[in-house]
Amino acid sequence: MNTVDAKRVLETALICAPQPVTLRELRSLFDDVLGSDTLKDLLLDLQKDWAQKGVELVQVASGWRFQSRPEMRVYLDRLHPEKPPRYTRATLETLAIIAYRQPVTRGDIEDIRGVTVNSLLIKQLEDRGWIEVIGHRETVGRPSLFATTRQFLDDLGLQSLDQLPMLEEPESQQSLFKALEESGAQELVADEAAPAGDAPLPEEPPGETDATGSDGADAAMAADTAQADTADLADAAETTDTTDTADTTDTDGAAKQAEEGKP
Repeated sequence: MNTVDAKRVLETALICAPQPVTLRELRSLFDDVLGSDTLKDLLLDLQKDWAQKGVELVQVASGWRFQSRPEMRVYLDRLHPEKPPRYTRATLETLAIIAYRQPVTRGDIEDIRGVTVNSLLIKQLEDRGWIEVIGHRETVGRPSLFATTRQFLDDLGLQSLDQLPMLEEPESQQSLFKALEESGAQELVADEAAPAGDAPLPEEPPGETDATGSDGADAAMAADTAQADTADLADAAETTDTTDTADTTDTDGAAKQAEEGKP
């Protein structure tokens, strides 16, 4: 098979594929007659052939795929006027912590964000296919270790975690979060379906409160503040318990005096 025919086969297979295709799968198109290096050269040639078109050939974590170029989105959105799902700040912060600090436990996330992580939030990220349990930490309770998935990288158009923007690049982080919000048609919402019309901003799950002053992946900087807040909450709780105990004691004493006929 000559180069032109081989490129046509690759082009057809990739356009018709519903998901990224691995190099091994592409080799099976030619009964493994073509080697991996030859296939890579053909794929690079295809990339050049499509360089001036609205669709591009890219390599992501799961393989190769054709996708529309970012500048075409404004036109494609007119075909599907529904607004993409928007994710809460807590959701993006939790996802960023997992992406940059993985593998992490739920306790690690709570220490960094300074608030309790709602189980529904974790489940939503798992259902979306962005995070998964990859093991358990050998400590008390053997908590689950969370990490991002290939789907997470695919939705961002990345090949590996090394391509994630640096934490010191806030503009890159915002682009990353925006790409996640626009990545798929599936909505990251609670089990209850929203009414027809514009999709509302998902409400914060019960028990989940944004960390004050945190912004995206920079929520890691809130750890010290979170510890101080936790200490203040503990002091307040202790004070409340003491007051409640005193009130109970006074009430019991008054009842006893009433029974004895004392003023």
